[in-house]
Amino acid sequence: MPERRPFVRLPTDVYPVNYGLCLKPDLIDFTFEGKLEALVEVTQATNQIVMNCADIDIITASFVPQGGEEINATGFNYQNEDEKVTLSFPTALQKGSGTLKIDFVGELNDKMKGFYRSKYTTSTGEIRYAAVTQFEATDARRAFPCWDEPAIKATFDIALIVPKERVALSNMNVIDRKPYPDDENLVEVKFATTPIMSTYLVAFVIGEYDFVESQSSDGITVRVYTPVGKAEQGKFALEVATKTLPFYNDYFNVPYPLPKIDLIAIADFAAGAMENWGLVTYRETALLIDPKNSCSSSRQWVALVVGHELAHQWFGNLVTMEWWTHLWLNEGFASWIEYLCVDHCFPEYDIWTQFVSADYTRALDLDALDSSHPIEVNVGHPSEVDEIFDAISYSKGASVIRMLHNYIGDEDFRKGMNSYLLKFQHKNASTEDLWDCLEQASGKPIAAVMSSWTKQMGFPIIVVDQEQQGEDRILKIFQKKFCASGPHNGEDCPSWMVPLSICTSQDPTCTKLKVLLDRPETIVTLNGVSPDQWIKINPGTVGFYRIQYSSSMLENLLPGIRDLSLQPVDRLGLQNDLFSLSRAGMISTVEVLRLMEAFVNEPNYTVWSDLSCNLGVLSSLLSHTDFHEEIQEFIRDLFTPIGLELGWDSKPGEGHLDALLRGLVLGKLGKAGHKPTLEEARRRFRDHVEGKQVLPADLRSPVYLTVLKHGDSATLDTMMKLHKQADMQEEKNRIERVLGAIAAPDLIQKVLSFALTEEVRPQDTVSVIGGVAGSSKQGRKAAWKFVKDNWEELYNRYQGGFLISRLIKLTVDGFAIDKMAAEVKSFFESHPAPAAERTVQQCCENILLNAAWLKRDSDDINQYLLQRKAAPV
Repeated sequence: MPERRPFVRLPTDVYPVNYGLCLKPDLIDFTFEGKLEALVEVTQATNQIVMNCADIDIITASFVPQGGEEINATGFNYQNEDEKVTLSFPTALQKGSGTLKIDFVGELNDKMKGFYRSKYTTSTGEIRYAAVTQFEATDARRAFPCWDEPAIKATFDIALIVPKERVALSNMNVIDRKPYPDDENLVEVKFATTPIMSTYLVAFVIGEYDFVESQSSDGITVRVYTPVGKAEQGKFALEVATKTLPFYNDYFNVPYPLPKIDLIAIADFAAGAMENWGLVTYRETALLIDPKNSCSSSRQWVALVVGHELAHQWFGNLVTMEWWTHLWLNEGFASWIEYLCVDHCFPEYDIWTQFVSADYTRALDLDALDSSHPIEVNVGHPSEVDEIFDAISYSKGASVIRMLHNYIGDEDFRKGMNSYLLKFQHKNASTEDLWDCLEQASGKPIAAVMSSWTKQMGFPIIVVDQEQQGEDRILKIFQKKFCASGPHNGEDCPSWMVPLSICTSQDPTCTKLKVLLDRPETIVTLNGVSPDQWIKINPGTVGFYRIQYSSSMLENLLPGIRDLSLQPVDRLGLQNDLFSLSRAGMISTVEVLRLMEAFVNEPNYTVWSDLSCNLGVLSSLLSHTDFHEEIQEFIRDLFTPIGLELGWDSKPGEGHLDALLRGLVLGKLGKAGHKPTLEEARRRFRDHVEGKQVLPADLRSPVYLTVLKHGDSATLDTMMKLHKQADMQEEKNRIERVLGAIAAPDLIQKVLSFALTEEVRPQDTVSVIGGVAGSSKQGRKAAWKFVKDNWEELYNRYQGGFLISRLIKLTVDGFAIDKMAAEVKSFFESHPAPAAERTVQQCCENILLNAAWLKRDSDDINQYLLQRKAAPV
């Protein structure tokens, strides 16, 4: 690949104060016309203006100095590679204010970025298109020429010329709507002036929508826009949003600055959602809930995403990162506080335990790789920016903020947040600015502690040993970098400032001692701990590190799993640490299997969910051996008791978590071929299809998965029919995610081809292919071949956004043969995907780790599973 020119930010000699922007989209020909009148400030005389611009043709441009004569630009020089345009003027523009006028045209693309078209079907079956936007990170420049950098803030006056029966929305409220003089079928809609804001947060939507509306207790008008005829499905999100705004108002102690906020469901949408100020866009599945047909996990997902995007209205929109290097501040923070907000709205979700399984362990897994990266990354070119929207920015970011919040305490944390927001509102800030405010509020060395977590990649493993001296317990603690390939034994071992907390079996929920480990090793004395008590490091599983206990300490902890005296989140954490140590070759996988068997009395959904994930990883690994059936049997044995206890039907008084647990357990048993589960699933599926007894939404995924996994071509056809009939995107997605479970090679091909048809929305193709790759050894091979064979089309479809990274990860991460790593590497050398470079490295590293793990442990695992079978029960 040719080296790019070094990236340079825009010159500062001209900057915008206000953008007057009028756009006229053509929803039939997929083009748009635009007029820009920008009030700008020239800080030093220059005869050119450099702006960002991509896929736009400028027709005319001129500059009018305040009180002076109009000067026409004599040249437009496009630097396409850098997505810039240079406007040249015959004479120098003098210092002072002026107006830059540009007339331009562009295309409404189908790449889900910039100003793009989104396909929908009307109630009569007619196909139409809406015009919508997605600008983060660097795509406002595809809708209008602009200074498209987060620190170059300005106000915006937006007008849209649209067909009169269409809804037109933007960041602000409508202030005027009048007929368009040249065409009586069009209207011109004008919006109020925005606050000072970054270009990536500007948004507009033109389409057909219904809405539900409410007022939050602090007087903000909240609307949720849905597809026509589905207003009802916006009610749940509306409820969450109206509860959430006052919660954040109160938490930050800074009022929401706009008169309204709209949440809108967009049919074709690449991300989950986008926090545009005052007009938040969502995938349909992240916003719409149908009381009858939506499952519990969808409600929870909607609540989290609404909480996340509304948090950005303060953290990101009011105060914005100075450059993409600090993106993690936005995303890590919003990914943490969305849980705080959901916990406030829905305490029955036990959402903080779920955080550990959904974000914390995911981040630990990625961050143990040599190809991980620090939270803060220096980025320049747009494709480098795309690449950092990953689990490090979001999940590790959220995890270290959770650790920081715990270290500071809620009261000082809020005090620091408030002063940060007040000090930088309508401006830009960097990571250091936040540390300063939190440091002043708490009096603790925040910058020193936190920079070890944000500026270097990875995290430590804390190695602990103990000895009893009378009534005291002496702990020897040391830290070293944890690597997925085994302990880090280099000379220059990095170290961290680790806030450690320690509890004992006397009170497992209460921290007995807190220390800041600021050196490689230390000795800690716990007074008054009798020999029969166990010691647990990191209660609440808040610190971002893994722990390796001495074998005697671990022995003592195991009963705490069986008798449930350890908190759920700590039972989960202990199991997850050991699983991770076994993958890294620091303990045998057999030890983890033994530990897993101690979970037979486990009542907690999230603990089961994490166990289930890890068993899934193991099952996938062992699909490369000839004893794959033995691990299925292990899974059946582990999940049968809880399956019997829960049964198929919900009981009176059950809640959200029971529904999630039942779905998880039945799906796991069905997939592993548990006979009674399979028979019952088939019976219920038949009744569902024949319309005798509709499956409750929470049972659909497990039932669909089970019948497909053990199904034939008739099953697949029935499933495809259900997909076609489904009116809700959630149901379509639910089916798309499990289609890959089908076993026969010819049917696998059928599913893969289906992924690229019009029946599947472009953003969902990835989960169909991923479902095939994740379901079996055959599926994995077929999916990888399919991606290679259809690479041009897939790459073209996602144009290097993060969906391409996700596709690659889902397809190749599960291989476990050394030569596959080489094959993947060479394929992407000849088919470059710049925004996925790091993902490709991470996948190759994972494949090699899997291969090493298999070589190292497969015989022992096989022996253990055989012995288990032979042993009397």
